Amino acid sequence: MTSAETPAAIAGRIAVVGAGKMATTLIKALFDAGRLERQNVVATTRHASSAREVADRLGIAASTFNPDAVHGADLILLAVKPQALGAVLEELRPHVEPRQLVVSIVASATLAFIERHLQSGVPVVRAMPNTPSLVGAGMTVVCAGTHAGEDELARARALFEAVGRVMTLDEKHMDAVTALSASGPAFLYVVLESLAEGGVKVGLPRHVATELAAQTALGAARMVLETGEHPALLKDAVTTPAGCTIDGLLRLEEGGLRVTLIKAVVEATRRAGELITS
Repeated sequence: MTSAETPAAIAGRIAVVGAGKMATTLIKALFDAGRLERQNVVATTRHASSAREVADRLGIAASTFNPDAVHGADLILLAVKPQALGAVLEELRPHVEPRQLVVSIVASATLAFIERHLQSGVPVVRAMPNTPSLVGAGMTVVCAGTHAGEDELARARALFEAVGRVMTLDEKHMDAVTALSASGPAFLYVVLESLAEGGVKVGLPRHVATELAAQTALGAARMVLETGEHPALLKDAVTTPAGCTIDGLLRLEEGGLRVTLIKAVVEATRRAGELITS
């Protein structure tokens, strides 16, 4: 979708099973963008108190009973905790039909796992958004299941385009996606915190150092996305001969920052493949 295009409204009824922070952020973004009507959304939560809070905050119907929510829905958004997914799918199995689209944002839940717990023929799309979706700067990757085609993928992508960028990949990459773009913000917060601490060390007020670090990271990320240049080339453009930047980069290399970040992604990828195993 190009910036000149106007996002289309999302047709049909949506059931949100597990209306936590990520799911409600997504739905609110769709409301704010005028792409979804409140009367077309119903949500469930585990507890009655949280269902009431979601209903009051978003102006939608909400309850604790999953089968009623998915009955008649065109799209079912699964957003429960990974450890609860198997039981929830077994509860939903008699009520979900092949005419409905299931979109899962449950971390590490494979398409095969979800399809195995539903009736045969139900189209499933797996999605991995990240927490910057909360401020409209998310990165979501989607992949299609056995019975999901281009139309189903397009419907799923339309949900997440309201909160940032969307990419379609093969499912074999999803554990790596979980590690890099879903866990990645936590790694970057450590980098930002460290840069800000460095600023404090050399005399900047903490709030000033934090803002400088955050805006610098934001600008650097936009440079990568908007220029299409390799990060190494952009780094070289900042690094003048005998300047201060090269001295700082030398310290980063001595400290093993590059290798440590690579290992963080590798380890998080390994763990992502272990969260749901049956």
